Amino acid sequence: MHCITLQGDSQPIAVGKIICLARNYVAHAAELGNEVPGEPVLFIKPATSIIFDGEAVEIPEYSQDCHHEVELAVLIGCDGKHIKAEEAMSHVAGYGIGIDMTLRDTQAQLKAKGYPWELAKGFDTSCPLSTFVPTEQIDDPHALELSLSVNGEMRQQDSSALMIRRIPETIAAITRAFTLEPGDIILTGTPAGVSRVCAGDKMVAAIEGIGEITIGVQ
Repeated sequence: MHCITLQGDSQPIAVGKIICLARNYVAHAAELGNEVPGEPVLFIKPATSIIFDGEAVEIPEYSQDCHHEVELAVLIGCDGKHIKAEEAMSHVAGYGIGIDMTLRDTQAQLKAKGYPWELAKGFDTSCPLSTFVPTEQIDDPHALELSLSVNGEMRQQDSSALMIRRIPETIAAITRAFTLEPGDIILTGTPAGVSRVCAGDKMVAAIEGIGEITIGVQ
């Protein structure tokens, strides 16, 4: 069982599924040569992909091109299916920092064949997470600065205000297909600036109002 911590809550929270939203920032879609989709593009990481502050991403031997993608993570606090956008925020318990580690070469090969992305997105250690802060500590999750540096060099730095689909719309879209349960996590997409990391690198990811995490690469 893989658990996360919500500040102020003494009980660890077991993570269910991690649902990720692709291409949710225009500039990021453009830097990869992707069109902005008319409908949300979703994929799932297993809970076994989670690591925490001070731990390290282990790049699988089948990839030579592993990229970082810093993202605002949303913790679900109560069940819901077919949730309306105007009611969606009542299902959110907290916010955290996530890094969607992506094997870009593997993803390109899978996409070319029309195959799912899990080998590129869901491998062990592919989802570094911070502890989570309660919703009441964040005035507006759509007005936060996200950043990620590698070996002290800033690679990603932008605002969650640039999300194409905001959190209520994303929750509504997800729950057309999946029931959300307490402990589920949503990764809301990454801004521009994604790039390769290699063994020996050190990443520092930060989100305004939440904090930062330091993650190694092996």
